[in-house]
Amino acid sequence: MSIYSGEDLTAVDLIVDAIYRGFKTDKGGIADPLVPLVGVSRQGGFRYRGTRDRPTLLVLTSNLAEADWPDELDPTTGRFVYYGDNRHPGRQLHDTPRFGNQLLKDLFDRTHNGRRHEVPPILIFTSEGPGRSFRFRGLAVPGHPAMPATEDLVAIWKTDGADRFQNYRAVFTILDAAVISREWIQAMGLGIPGAKEAPPVWQTWLETGMAKPLEAPRTQQIRPKADQLPSSHDDITLINVIKDRYQHDPFGFESCAGAITKLLLSNVSRFELTRPWRDGGRDGVGTLRLGQGLASIEVAFALEAKCYGLENSVGVREVSRLISRIKHREFGVLVTTSFIDRQAYQEVVDDGHPVIFVTAIDIVRLLREAGYSSPPLVSDWLNGLQ
Repeated sequence: MSIYSGEDLTAVDLIVDAIYRGFKTDKGGIADPLVPLVGVSRQGGFRYRGTRDRPTLLVLTSNLAEADWPDELDPTTGRFVYYGDNRHPGRQLHDTPRFGNQLLKDLFDRTHNGRRHEVPPILIFTSEGPGRSFRFRGLAVPGHPAMPATEDLVAIWKTDGADRFQNYRAVFTILDAAVISREWIQAMGLGIPGAKEAPPVWQTWLETGMAKPLEAPRTQQIRPKADQLPSSHDDITLINVIKDRYQHDPFGFESCAGAITKLLLSNVSRFELTRPWRDGGRDGVGTLRLGQGLASIEVAFALEAKCYGLENSVGVREVSRLISRIKHREFGVLVTTSFIDRQAYQEVVDDGHPVIFVTAIDIVRLLREAGYSSPPLVSDWLNGLQ
C-alpha cells in the first residue's frame, strides 16, 4: 500500500487504493491533503474546480460510515453508490449550501443527453483513519453498465421525526484505470480538454459512452464471522429489533425472511411460505425472473430462515438440511440474524452448492438501503408484514 504526505502531495500521481495523509501545519493543525493534491477546497463531500455550472474537476468524498446514508463501493463490480447532500429536512432537493445535488443532477442530465464532453473527471476519495487522511478509490463516471439510465440517479424520500424530505441516490462506475497522472489532473482542472495524458478508459467513455469498470473479484469466498456480523451499536440495535420480535416465533420470521429475500432479489416473481404442517424442510419457495418480458426465464429457489442471536452460528446441520432439499436447477437462500459457521460455509464453497447466505450484516445493509434505518422504522416495516 502506497502512502503519501507533505511535500509529496504536490507531485504524486493518483494511485487506486493509495493513501494521502494530512500533514501538520505551522499552527499545529492538520492540513487537508486534497488541497495540494488536486487543488480543491478544504471541506465538504462535493468539491470542484471551475465553476458550479461548469466544473472542470469534481471530487466526491465519503466516510462510508453514515448509517442513514450508506454510501457503498463494491470493488467486485466497480459500482459506487453515493448519496447527495440534502441530508436533513427543511430544504428542497436542490437547495443545499454546497449545491451538491444540483451538481449531481447536471452530471447525470449531461450524461443521459449525450453531452459527456461537459462532464468533468470525478475523483472518488474515502476517509482513512485519523488525521484527515484519504484513500483514492478511482476515477468515476455517472451510471453503471448493469443499471438502466432511469435508475442511476433517483430522488428518494426519508423521514426525520415528523418531517419528510428528499435526497439523491446516485450510482457511478469506477473506471478501470489504476493510475491517474498528475499532468492530466492539472490540465483538466484548468479546463484544458483532450490532454494526451487522459486514461484510455476515460477517452473511450467520452467518445462512446461505454464505461469499463474496475472489477476486482474476491479471492476469499468464505466470509469470516467478523464480516458477517454488524459491529456498530446502531447496526446491532437494528438486527436485534428483528431477533427480539421473532426469537420465539420461527414461523413469523419465515415471513420476514421472505421479505428480506425480496429486498435482496428485486425480481422475485412469486414467493410463498411452506405451511407449518406440510414443511418439507423448506421454509419458503419462490421464483426469480431473469431477463425482461418475453425474453426472460424463471428460476426456482428454496428459502431457509434461522432467527438466532449474534453469538449463535448456523451450522452444518441447518445448511445441509437446505442443500438436501434444493431440487435440480434450483438455488437456495438461507437468511439468518446471526452468522454461518466456518465449516458449513467451507463445505458450500468447496462443493459449489448454489446457496446464497444472507447474514446479520447483510440484513442491516438491505434495510438501510430500503430506508429502514432506525428501530421505529424497522418495527413499522415488520408490522406491515403481518
